[in-house]
Amino acid sequence: MQEGRIKAVLFDMDGVLIDAKDWHYEALNRALGLFGAEISRYDHLHTFDGLPTRVKLEMVSEGQFLPKELHGFINELKQDYTAELIHQKCHPMFHHEYALSRLRSEGYQIAVCSNSIRSTIELMMEKAHLKQYLDLIVSNEDVKKAKPDPEMYITAMQKLGLHPDECIVVEDNPKGIQAGKASGAAVLEVATVYDVNYENISRKIKECQS
Repeated sequence: MQEGRIKAVLFDMDGVLIDAKDWHYEALNRALGLFGAEISRYDHLHTFDGLPTRVKLEMVSEGQFLPKELHGFINELKQDYTAELIHQKCHPMFHHEYALSRLRSEGYQIAVCSNSIRSTIELMMEKAHLKQYLDLIVSNEDVKKAKPDPEMYITAMQKLGLHPDECIVVEDNPKGIQAGKASGAAVLEVATVYDVNYENISRKIKECQS
């Protein structure tokens, strides 16, 4: 472990460790389409991105004719369709494997904190060959409030036995960035999965420790 106060890196998953934002969009729209509803690409990018499926469904019901009684069924379908896409498209990315293995060897704790359900996170981490580097997974099933609420990151810190100033959060979308900042941690903001590399994370750690 390098000298200084940073002891853990907490990663969001979609758009950070896995290039999966469109997979969730495709899977949910495929399920919604069976009932004549859909989310436009614009709304996906500007309103829905980063929210849990159950919240997206509540928003769709408010704006379109979608009975709330269907939410559970649509959610299950969406998870099945997502799993299909993960099996088809999820693969290891060398720069992520290198970053996480190097951080791990330097003594940093590593967590994934995602608005996805646990089974989706575990499947993606397995397919991406990243699961072996993780100390902790926090899913939307482990908290009362998903992001943009900071509960997910605060829960991770408590489970790792750390204070906010000992953690760096890696996030790509406004809701996640808001959650990270509200948790009290330093936030490394990234635009794509390719920005999530050892050099950028290492630079952020040094910046926090200087």
